Amino acid sequence: MVDEIQHTLSFDNVREEMAFLGSNDRHLKRLREAFGVQVSARDGLLRMRGMPQRVQQASSAVEEMLQHYRRSHALLLEDVERCIQSARHPPFDLASAARGGGPPRPFEARTRGQERYLRAMEQNEVVFCIGPAGTGKTYLAVAMAIQLLRSASVKKIVLVRPAVEAGEKLGFLPGDLQEKVDPFLRPLYDALHEMLDFGQFKRYMERDIIEVVPLAYMRGRTLNHAFAILDEAQNCTAKQMKMFLTRLGQGSRAVITGDITQIDLPEGERSGLLMVETILQNIRGLCFVYLNEKDVVRHRIVQDIVLAYEKFEGDPSLIQGPATDRREKRRAQRTLAGRRKPAPPAAEFPPDIGVEDSSGGEVAPPV
Repeated sequence: MVDEIQHTLSFDNVREEMAFLGSNDRHLKRLREAFGVQVSARDGLLRMRGMPQRVQQASSAVEEMLQHYRRSHALLLEDVERCIQSARHPPFDLASAARGGGPPRPFEARTRGQERYLRAMEQNEVVFCIGPAGTGKTYLAVAMAIQLLRSASVKKIVLVRPAVEAGEKLGFLPGDLQEKVDPFLRPLYDALHEMLDFGQFKRYMERDIIEVVPLAYMRGRTLNHAFAILDEAQNCTAKQMKMFLTRLGQGSRAVITGDITQIDLPEGERSGLLMVETILQNIRGLCFVYLNEKDVVRHRIVQDIVLAYEKFEGDPSLIQGPATDRREKRRAQRTLAGRRKPAPPAAEFPPDIGVEDSSGGEVAPPV
């Protein structure tokens, strides 16, 4: 049996300690919950006690939290969540991991799955990235595209998305053709705005260096020296997927991202992203990368939601609710059936015990 260990860290001052603890000690409570260790703060010291590996992870998270506060003089709950995730899945030193002495990436992977994804994009012409929401599929693809554009490895970025409504019919949309499709392309614009200032973004769009288009506009085109990203590919049909993949010209790359648990195609239409997994096997320069709930880098609760849905979809019996609810439902059904039990037919009663009604006829006696 492994003995518990204790690790102690000190705060620089009272203000740092108060910021670290958070309102009503919520940061401290989150550390206890995340790593399963005892954490206490008193007299300017932070003490952690528990199993060695958990204490080590908690210590890494605490040190990163303190470094963040000393840099920015602020520590929000979202910063705490990021530090916790970083301690659980240590980030990689991408500057030292750059290929062949080339320039380091101006962004970093925060999970091992994301690092595999980045390496796949560096080493292959076509990459499929399949994973749940919040794993950075689109963000990292856009970041890689911008880096290659700035290094003159490609001359153009083409961001593509199918214009499929998510489970509801929006009906007629006002405006010209571009205004009609813009709502479907908004997530791609959001990713670009995070990495480019407004002036850069505007110049690239005006010069057609960055192009954001719906998938339906891609037929008949050839993309030379371009980085093409097909987002939400689970909503492509098989024909659309083939059409997109055959647009690549000389010196071009493509990244296809999607979440196969969120398909919004009409009933009976099979996703092209599901089909390519079996069709495009053993092709040189083409790679599949799979991310999971451990790679979720959004709010902590998103990871829990993804896990809950995976559990639900893996056990259809859960659709009926907890066992207690099912028992109550059966009991209510039996009670209702008893109340609706029909009276015996009148023919079963002997005619000599009938009673006379006001009209002179006979009726069966009451039960």
